[in-house]
Order: sequence, then structure tokens, then C-alpha cells
Amino acid sequence: MFSKVLIANRGEIAVRVLRAAKELGITTVAVYSDPDRESLSVRLADEAVPLGGAKSADSYLNIPKLIRAARETHADAIHPGYGFLSESTAFSEACAEAGVTFIGPTVENLRLSGNKLDAKQTMRAAGIPIIPGSLDGIGSFFEATRVANEIGYPVILKAAAGGGGRGMRICNDRAALEEEFPIARAEASAAFGDGTMYIEKLITNARHVEVQVLGDGRGGAVHLGERNCSVQRRHQKLIEESPSPGLPPYVRDGLCAAAVQGVRHMRYQNAGTMEFLVDPEGHFYFMEINARIQVEHPVTEMVTGVDLVKEQFKIAAGEPTLAENNTSHVGCAIECRINAEDPESSFLPSPGKIESVLLPGGPGVRIDTHIFAGYEVPIYYDTLLAKLIVHGRDREEAMARLLRCLDEFEVAPIQTTIPLHRRILRDPDFRAGRYYTDFLTRYVAEEEEDE
Repeated sequence: MFSKVLIANRGEIAVRVLRAAKELGITTVAVYSDPDRESLSVRLADEAVPLGGAKSADSYLNIPKLIRAARETHADAIHPGYGFLSESTAFSEACAEAGVTFIGPTVENLRLSGNKLDAKQTMRAAGIPIIPGSLDGIGSFFEATRVANEIGYPVILKAAAGGGGRGMRICNDRAALEEEFPIARAEASAAFGDGTMYIEKLITNARHVEVQVLGDGRGGAVHLGERNCSVQRRHQKLIEESPSPGLPPYVRDGLCAAAVQGVRHMRYQNAGTMEFLVDPEGHFYFMEINARIQVEHPVTEMVTGVDLVKEQFKIAAGEPTLAENNTSHVGCAIECRINAEDPESSFLPSPGKIESVLLPGGPGVRIDTHIFAGYEVPIYYDTLLAKLIVHGRDREEAMARLLRCLDEFEVAPIQTTIPLHRRILRDPDFRAGRYYTDFLTRYVAEEEEDE
């Protein structure tokens, strides 16, 4: 096992990784930008290194600074968390050149997962169903029109090098495609330095279901069940749960088997997620690979009892994976992402000083967070404040527990998404498990009509 790890991230995931490392007996090194100098990860770490600057480009995305921090502190491993450089081949290569272990997938894995088209072609070769659409990059509106005419509208534009919803546009007809194509391409180029686009058939009334996987890099693989992530705003997930409601057992088994098949085919190493869309008839289609720990990983941890971050460390250190073990899945877990945003004002960010915090608790309740009374929510980074995760014997108990926790949860005076989560948890369609990827869009629109 490693002796010292540098955590190349901030916020709740930095705290999460730090705690797992300490339980494994690993010395921890935090890094921080100027606005994060008083952050919880800095307080809890054994050592802390300033990166300077406020913007991500000057700190958490600055590879030379991070490598220098690792060398100066004699860290023998770097955990990238999620976001920032977690899926960067350049960062992984820089770690290798510096003699520091990158706790994540191999460079080859990252290259493949980072290009959505390459990933689609690889999964197709592995015999996994993919969404109908282009298998090569689209460079012009005329090419996009040709593909759209072949597969039929509605379609969705996606950035080949992207993720997180950036560069994605839904087009219901040719006029929309003509309008959105240059906008999506420009956004993709600005966000990822690559304007290559591809186009897919839009699967309507679809569930977004992902499978948590672990791979040893030698063809060994195991899945730890699936998560439903269909409650989304602009392709950013807000609520996740496991097991996925409304999913027949044969579909669940097929999804998980396909995920393991894909992991083995690409000889994937470390923790990752295989993402799928499931249509109303139960047909599933591969979407993409997230080659990192996911924001929603605690959902799987709550139903399996497996510490996924510790597994990441163990795999990176060459220790055995869970491939030989039979992991049991017990009960239901649901997670709400608590963001510093105002749902009543178009989800505008709500930065500022947190004067008071009241965190819920009780049996089956977990909160992953980095906030505290006096914490200043910066304007420079993601708005995620906390993840509230609950576990119940079944979905009914989990929902009741989650509602109770949301009623207790207070963060003042800034605005958060807590009130929206309360409304969603009381929505009849959500409670019945009848929700799809367009749920939040329709839900917010219906609420506005009722006002």
C-alpha cells in the first residue's frame, strides 16, 4: 500500500478520499487554491500545499503545480477524485513520468473513454448495443442532416471529447439542427479544445441507468449493481438511487452483464461506470464510460457495504479486487445532491458565507460534505455543497427517511436545492418510480404553469 497520497481535488470529494486514505494508514496531502485556504480538507489533511490563484486553471487544473507539490511532499500516489483532471491523459502521463502512481484508469483506458466515438466503436465491437447514430465525427451541418435523416428526428448532438452535458443539444427537426449545430460545436471547442461532434437518435421516455464496475486491468472485472440517474437538469444529475425502480430483473441482469463484458474487453483498470439508456420496452443502449469515481458512488456503497475509494487504492497498489467475491445488495439507497443554487431563479448560483448549518442524522443516513458554519462558498467552482444519502430496507422506507432528512437539513442564509428535492420526493410519478430523463424539465415547466 502507498505511504503518502496527494489529493488533487477540493470540496466534498477531497474530504471523502482523505478519510478513506487515513483509514488505510496512508499519510494525506491536500492542495488548495487561495479561496480554499480554510477548507475542511486542508484542516483534516496531514500536510497541505498552496497552489495559489483562484480560477481552476491556476490551481486544480495546473498539472505542473500538482506534480511539483507531489514531489516536494514525497507523495508516492495521487488521487484525482472526480472532475478537474480525473480523466486527463496528460495528467496520468505526467504522474507516470514523475514516478507517482495515478489512482485511476490506465492512460489507454482514459484515451478510449475520453473520446465518446472511440468508446462507442469499442463497445460495439464487444457486442454491446449502442444508440443508433454516427460512428464518426461530424464536421458540418450537412453531414449532421444526412445522419439525422437516416435515423429520424428527434436527435441529440454530442461532443466527442466531452461530457457533463456541455455541447449537448436536442433537435426535434432540421430547423433546430441548423440553429443548434454551430452553437454546440463552439461550446464543445471552448470546453474541451475539440469541436468534433456526433449525433444520436434521441431515446424518448428513457431511463438513465449506470453500472458501477471495478476492473484489475488484466481482464478481471466485477459489477456492484446499477444506479438510476434519470432526475437531471441540463444533463447534470440531481437524484440517484439503487436499485433502479421500474427495471425488470432480466433487464438489470443484462445491463450488468454487458457492463462487465465491456470492462473485460477494454481491460479496464480501477473504478468506473458504464452508462446506459433504457427505453420503455426494456432495450438498453451503451452511452459512455466514466473513467473515475462518480459523484454518486455512495449510493452503491450504501447498498453493498463496499468502500469504493478504498478499492481504488487497493487496485492501484496491485492488491486483489472484489472479482472473486460475491457482493450482496441490501435494501434501497437514494442520494440528493445539495447545490448552492436557487431553483426559483433559474438555478442561479448562490455563493456567499454560510452562517449556520444543521445536518440531519439518524439510522441509515450519510452526509458527504465539506461545509461548516463560517464556510465561504466560492464563485469559482462547482456549486455542490453536500450529498445526502439514505438507506432503507426498501424504497418506501428510504423515501420516508430522505424526506425527514430534507426537512431537517438547513444551510443559511444562502439558497440551496433542498426545497426542490422536497417537492420531487413528494411527486406522485417519482414516488411510483415512473420518471425518465425528461422528468425535471417537465416537472419545472408544470410547476411554472401552476403558479
